[in-house]
Amino acid sequence: MAQLDTLDIVVLVALLLGTVAYFTKGTYWAVQKDPYATSFANGSASKAGKSRNILEKMQESGKNCVVFYGSQTGTAEDYASRLAKEGSSRFGLKTMTADLEEYDYDNFDQFPEDHVAVFVLATYGEGEPTDNAVEFYEFIGGDDVSFSEKGGPDGEPLGGLKYVAFGLGNNTYEHYNSMVRNVTKFLDRLGAKRIGEPGEGDDGAGTMEEDFLAWKEPMWTALADTMNLEEREAVYEPVFEVTDKPDLSPEDDTVYVGEPNKNHLEGASKGPYNAHNPYIAPIAESRELFNDKSRNCLHMEVDISGSNLSYTTGDHIAVWPTNPGREVERFLRVLGLEDKRHTVISVKGLDATAKVPFPTPTTYEAVVRYHMEIGAAVSRQFVSSLAQFAPTDDIKAEMNRIGGDKDVFAEKVTSQNYNLAQFLESFSQSWDKIPFSMMIEGLHKLQPRYYSISSSSLAQKKQISITAVVASVAVENSPNIVLGVTTNYLLALKQKQHGDPEPDPHGLEYAITGPRNKYDGIHVPVHVRHSNFKLPSDPAKPIIMVGPGSGVAPFRGFVQERAQLAKNGETVGKTILFFGCRKEAEDFIYKEQWEQWKQDLGDNFEIVTAFSRDGPQKVYVQHRLKEKAEEVNKLLEQKAYFYVCGDAANMARDVSETLSQLISDQRGVSKQKGEEIVKSMRAANQYQEDVWS
Repeated sequence: MAQLDTLDIVVLVALLLGTVAYFTKGTYWAVQKDPYATSFANGSASKAGKSRNILEKMQESGKNCVVFYGSQTGTAEDYASRLAKEGSSRFGLKTMTADLEEYDYDNFDQFPEDHVAVFVLATYGEGEPTDNAVEFYEFIGGDDVSFSEKGGPDGEPLGGLKYVAFGLGNNTYEHYNSMVRNVTKFLDRLGAKRIGEPGEGDDGAGTMEEDFLAWKEPMWTALADTMNLEEREAVYEPVFEVTDKPDLSPEDDTVYVGEPNKNHLEGASKGPYNAHNPYIAPIAESRELFNDKSRNCLHMEVDISGSNLSYTTGDHIAVWPTNPGREVERFLRVLGLEDKRHTVISVKGLDATAKVPFPTPTTYEAVVRYHMEIGAAVSRQFVSSLAQFAPTDDIKAEMNRIGGDKDVFAEKVTSQNYNLAQFLESFSQSWDKIPFSMMIEGLHKLQPRYYSISSSSLAQKKQISITAVVASVAVENSPNIVLGVTTNYLLALKQKQHGDPEPDPHGLEYAITGPRNKYDGIHVPVHVRHSNFKLPSDPAKPIIMVGPGSGVAPFRGFVQERAQLAKNGETVGKTILFFGCRKEAEDFIYKEQWEQWKQDLGDNFEIVTAFSRDGPQKVYVQHRLKEKAEEVNKLLEQKAYFYVCGDAANMARDVSETLSQLISDQRGVSKQKGEEIVKSMRAANQYQEDVWS
């Protein structure tokens, strides 16, 4: 018998493996896909077998208008829903909303000429697309973009596509609203026919809502003219059907009482953990960082060793909050739902394209506590739409007046810091005529909040540190202090871990044990979001960091990482941190740790402090930066990386201007040249920001 050579053996093994694979369907090695990892338990457009062909979907459901959204925090998705609803109720359009990541785009060239596409696009970070819009952005802006049909009217592949666009941006960032600006440029270049001017909302100026309202009216006029639409009186038509289920109890194991998906409901939570599927992480440690009894700053260590989560230094951790009991009670009371709070309800879309934003069956209380953004600022448009359900004609008239005039709205609502229930309560204790479906449609979904991770993945791979100031914002002449939903939730968890049996920060009363006590008061739902805010790959490169207050969070991770590298025998470059706070004795956070890392790094680590209220004059980080101008400039000439984290509206802008002036002075060039150098540093990723408004 002839011997088998190596090739024969390889071929036989391959055939054997192929046969086993065929008959077992990959049972033994395939990674099981979690059907709830990227979707809600029902009503999701991500269901298995769903077509990614948007034109096919529109044809099947009889739609002639699709509102695409690129959303990071849910605001763009909310505006998309509002536009879809208004287009249907006012103009008779057959509308649907669509998540950009759930569809393909190569058949946009076949878009029917009697259809219209709307793009509602948020700009994320430094001019980047939101996570769900990355593929669309790269496709539509690609040099080699190609569509299913090669030609098109007049050689323009998208000559048949009519579209409308609105952008959500923040003017404190350099690349303000770049997403909508670039996408409209790409679409226009491909021959698409834009209707009206692209809208631009500015979160940095606090005018997002008014920018949106000012844009949409002329947009509707232009769209109505283009598509021969007739406006009609807008009457509320529910998108969702809410049905009481008296045969079910909240104790039934099929009823969701706050669980985000079916695996969590069944007590079998598993990864991948992401923006649709949190990991219920144990809190390993928590402590107070301030020596100031009037304010709180928390340090929390979250243990991810029981998950498949990983992070790299500079990433963000997302915390999934619950609404505070005080506001849940108010909301249920005002809507006349106190006695029905534990009633089980089923919610379903009245249209095939309507996506229920939470799993059902559930209860009224669970929806309000875990899924609705009930603490958010009130929308003027929503005030107008609620007027028809006012308890009296006088209140209805006043609601219409407030909703119809931005100045009156600013005086009566914005200046008072009202959330929706507080606003309604200021008129009447009972608004029981408002359909619950309207609240599901009109309020944002309660979103995870993102925090810069303040630890190094090299030094502590399985524990993520959070550094957070507990938010409490008062506005002059307003009776309502805005208390951070998530930071006060974290404070309650810290109080519980430190022995308080019934933590109640600021009287907010959180349900920290979670649905069915699954969080037991010392766990928190989280996931990780990867960031581009990173240390240089070469640790010998010098770095300059500017992070006042809790803006120092990612830099704690950076310095911790460099200290660990030094311990490991690596060569570490000069590392300078500019840190600012009010008073050294009260809020100089991590002081002892900076001293320890100074010992580890020696002369390669320097911390420059600015205590704004310790002297006769206020001193901020930008002042210290100016004082260190010569050293900073020398390091920049050695290609140092420059990082800023914290408040975008004031600090980050001042730091950028200070750096431009510093370069101008030190190098003997014009201020304009200094600004150009800073701009080129940004483009080369040598200047990085992790800022918020």
